[in-house]
Amino acid sequence: MTKLRLAIVGAGPAGIYAADILLKAERKFDVSIDLFEQLPAPYGLVRYGVAPDHPRIKGIITALREVLDRGDIRIFGNVRFGEDITLEDLKRHYNAVIFATGAVQDADLDIPGIRAEGSYGAADFVSWFDGHPDVPREWPLDAASVAVIGNGNVALDVSRMLAKHAEDLLPTEIPENVHAGLAASKVTDVHVFGRRGPAQVKFTPLELRELGELRDVDMVVYDEDFDYDDASRAAIASNKQVMVIDRVLQSWRKRESVNNAGGSASRRLHLHFYAKPLEVVTDASGHVSAFRWERTRPDGEGGVVGTGEIREVAIQALYRAVGYFGSPLPGVPFDKRHGVIPNHEGQVLRKDSNERVPGVYATGWIKRGPVGLIGHTKSDAMETIRHLINDQGSWWQPTDPSEDAIPALLASRGVAWTDLDGWHRLDQHEMGLGEPHGRARIKVVPRDEMVSISRGE
Repeated sequence: MTKLRLAIVGAGPAGIYAADILLKAERKFDVSIDLFEQLPAPYGLVRYGVAPDHPRIKGIITALREVLDRGDIRIFGNVRFGEDITLEDLKRHYNAVIFATGAVQDADLDIPGIRAEGSYGAADFVSWFDGHPDVPREWPLDAASVAVIGNGNVALDVSRMLAKHAEDLLPTEIPENVHAGLAASKVTDVHVFGRRGPAQVKFTPLELRELGELRDVDMVVYDEDFDYDDASRAAIASNKQVMVIDRVLQSWRKRESVNNAGGSASRRLHLHFYAKPLEVVTDASGHVSAFRWERTRPDGEGGVVGTGEIREVAIQALYRAVGYFGSPLPGVPFDKRHGVIPNHEGQVLRKDSNERVPGVYATGWIKRGPVGLIGHTKSDAMETIRHLINDQGSWWQPTDPSEDAIPALLASRGVAWTDLDGWHRLDQHEMGLGEPHGRARIKVVPRDEMVSISRGE
């Protein structure tokens, strides 16, 4: 019986789902799968891209853990593709590779001043508060007034983490350095800006509702944003999610704190709609000092047009949360414009000729861009795996497909890789750190510490 030796680069949900789907698929060959992950711990953006006060979403880890804990997938953590192992290495030892590396960079916002001191990408801030080992331990939180640009869930995560009082995060897995940083934050006002109206936001209702439950934080919305056009009214009437979002926002309009009148909280979270970003204004030293935008209005078809009215709010920091963007991988075709690996239903294509690249596949955000929820990642993986199975005639023919080849190769290069037993050790260690404080876990942040704990050193 033929055997498929498969490498998967990326041990987040996309990579783990792809492995699981292949192992359960109807096929006429045996399968052996190795997962490669650049971080010492698995689970990708579920561990490093979801705010620590969202344990429900973290529950996805339970399902991913069950897949890995079956023991039919090997994992090599702390292995960087392109440095510790290359595409040529994979061709020598596997029949095919699936890239599931996600999208972890911030998409650009092309306006003057966006690179000013005090202007940040949301993805970098998320990596910091999630204890990503490859970002600095400190984060500047000396701004009293902050702008967040974007109307998706990442914008809400960033806004909530900025506005929430640090002690209210203590029951979560927040790392110690992050709690200390947020406890010293000087923030009083967080302003969230979106180009379109309340009926066109990309928030999910649950995320939005949580904002209104923050202790000692007033929600501020503005009556002028709720003069709906026919397209907005139709969206509210026809889409249950939009209806719930409208209901939440309308309830905030009735609060005493709305429009800054009568609010007693020490912090305020303002939602501004119909705001097209124009410029990040800087002071004489080049630091963020204000955000300037153009007031837009509905165009009657669900979009907006400019009104020519220019507004400005004084701020000392700005976060752009306008989407994630994929990163190129050495030796793999890459579409710089869209931040994805060019592909047809997961079969990787050469950039210039659109010919298939035999043996190379993609799944998840690096395949389709950073859109959709976890459920989309499963259907995405199913499509890629279907092609992988049917492409048996064009698989690579490795010269050394033995299971022992990869550990020997990594050892010869001095790579301190981590395995599944190592992840269990780190997992238990983090839970042990949290237990005396009544917390689920406290994340270990430094990479070298994660590796040494995992390797039992």
